Amino acid sequence: MPTQRRTIDFLLEQATGIDGVTAKPMFGEYGVYVDGKMIGSVCNDQLFVKSTVSGRAHGEPVSDSPPYPGAKPQMLIAADRWDDAEWFCELLRVTAAELPTPKARKSKRGT
Repeated sequence: MPTQRRTIDFLLEQATGIDGVTAKPMFGEYGVYVDGKMIGSVCNDQLFVKSTVSGRAHGEPVSDSPPYPGAKPQMLIAADRWDDAEWFCELLRVTAAELPTPKARKSKRGT
C-alpha cells in the first residue's frame, strides 16, 4: 500500500521544530531530507531512518528493516513514537548531523 499524503503531512507537521525538513516523492514513496541530506524514507506509511550512532542511541529501542525489497536495513520508527514532536525532531537532528553533506550534482547540460 503506497504512503498516504496525510502521513507525510503529519510527519512534516511534527518536524516544524527544525528548519530544512522536506519530503520528496520517490518511486511512489517519499524520501525524507534535512537540509538537503536524505536521512530516511517513508514507505507503506512506515518511517525508516538511516542508522547513525547518535540516531540509534536516541531511538532505542528500535528495530531494523529494509524500507523496500533489496534495500539496506534502516531503523524502523514505530508510528506511536511520531506523536512526541520534541523526540522526533531530535532524532532527525542527530541523524542529519552525522550524515555526510551530499556532493554537488554536475549539470547535465553541455555549456
